[in-house]
Amino acid sequence: MSLKQQIEADIKTAMLAKQKDELQALRAIKSMILLAETEKGNDGSVSVDAELKLLMKAVKQRKDSAQIYKDQGRDDLMETELKEIAVIEKYLPKQLSEDEIRSELVKIIEQMGASGPQDMGKVMGMASKALAGKADGKTISGIVKSILVG
Repeated sequence: MSLKQQIEADIKTAMLAKQKDELQALRAIKSMILLAETEKGNDGSVSVDAELKLLMKAVKQRKDSAQIYKDQGRDDLMETELKEIAVIEKYLPKQLSEDEIRSELVKIIEQMGASGPQDMGKVMGMASKALAGKADGKTISGIVKSILVG
């Protein structure tokens, strides 16, 4: 079952159960998928990689919004964003812990022969592909920087 079909089925379930927060997040995901399908130059379908990127983008947007709401003392809006993150993360692969990410990055760095900050771009390119959907770019970047800089 494709992600779109799974989302549509889950929307029906959420509607029947009257789960407003979950329904809002699911509709947002479906909207992103529909927009991606109808983008100029697209053949009407979205690859699994593209779906993964859409979900990661949605989570990142909501985390950023939640942080802004937290900074402004808007706990009600922050809670809504956090609930949506929880719903979206159900469709992402299991996120790696920081230790797991670090061990994967050490392998990538050794494989590439990277030795310092000047290799950060090459390492990030490889790491982003290898850890796609399993870790966010900000975390990966921070760990790569700490390993390469020392």
